[in-house]
Amino acid sequence: MTESWERGGGGSGGCAGEPVSSDSLKTFGAFVQGLREHAGLTREEFATLVRFSKHTVESIELGRRMPDEEFVERAEAALGNTGALRRAFGHLTRQPGLAAWFREWARRERTAVSLCTYECRMVPGLLQSEAYARTLFENAVPPLTDEQVESQLSARMERQRLLLVRPNVPFSFIVSEAVFRERLGGPEVTRGMLDHVLASTAPRNVTLQVMPLGCELHACLDGPVSLLEGPDGRRHAYSEGQRNGRLISDRKEVVPLQQAYDTLRSQALNSTKSQGLLEQIRGAL
Repeated sequence: MTESWERGGGGSGGCAGEPVSSDSLKTFGAFVQGLREHAGLTREEFATLVRFSKHTVESIELGRRMPDEEFVERAEAALGNTGALRRAFGHLTRQPGLAAWFREWARRERTAVSLCTYECRMVPGLLQSEAYARTLFENAVPPLTDEQVESQLSARMERQRLLLVRPNVPFSFIVSEAVFRERLGGPEVTRGMLDHVLASTAPRNVTLQVMPLGCELHACLDGPVSLLEGPDGRRHAYSEGQRNGRLISDRKEVVPLQQAYDTLRSQALNSTKSQGLLEQIRGAL
């Protein structure tokens, strides 16, 4: 089965479209803020208690960010364990800052037992530095409002927590060398992006391979693709184009995409050589 979503911001780049607003998230955020203020806590004090950043707390209270279960449980403990936040959390249905077409894939990412990504247009969303992601959003056409930029940026940074909270899940990334040689946002942003990519791919469960320029063989010429395996053993794929994306669940479509990705792994530089190339590119800036 292939499911399609249309309109919204992109999954990796997020340069086009508009985040979907959510009355339920705004209501939940106002509820959190009201309980926090009733408890006599500042945002800084509350952030310390729930072990999330003040920026994350603010984004949730303003309805810009989808809270996860960990936040809800810690907030419950900090605010009296009434169960009200748990019940309210069950009614949240939308995540602002993520494209309508991308939200289902993002939901599946959170429970995947493996994730593979090939990208040739830009740094994959899970590896983008904040300044690099902001540059992408600020280059959107038509332009996004400041609020939309912040909403999409918050969603992007929150999604990256996957790499931190799921250390037993293997993440594989293959990225075209040309992506790292572009200077979106200027040299400083590019240096920061390269540093962030190197740091994000340092853990043992995260693998980055660079597809070098001038390669004679290339198994994924049809464009970017992401693949994951769910806890039930089923595999799904996701592809994204201009202002649209496709979640692919039909095994007949997923299998050849997985085969192409596996072949690309053998054609790309290994992890050690990829790291060396990124350090070389950074040193030349």
